[in-house]
Amino acid sequence: MASKENAAVNQLLGLLESRYAIRVLWALRDGHAQTFRLLQDSVGGITPNTLNTRLKELREAQLVTHGSDGYVVTSVGQDLLKRIADLQAFAPKWIALQARKPRQNSTS
Repeated sequence: MASKENAAVNQLLGLLESRYAIRVLWALRDGHAQTFRLLQDSVGGITPNTLNTRLKELREAQLVTHGSDGYVVTSVGQDLLKRIADLQAFAPKWIALQARKPRQNSTS
């Protein structure tokens, strides 16, 4: 991968690694606008301060916008969500693998 591509991936991952960033995007994935309060409930466990910060960052990154009905994912954000949608299919398989994993002895 070229260094410009690496830099772009690293920049995107830096944004998405921010606490709750992916959860905010995921909560908006259905395309329906959500008010701040509804979005806070959808994400769960996020403080208003953190949600404000994430929304500001996601808006600056042009992944989320705010309209008259509330927050929605932009077309760029929808494109990103399409690319990570495989998580929904992968997660149950991963959980099943975790359940079969031998337990580690806590005294090791």
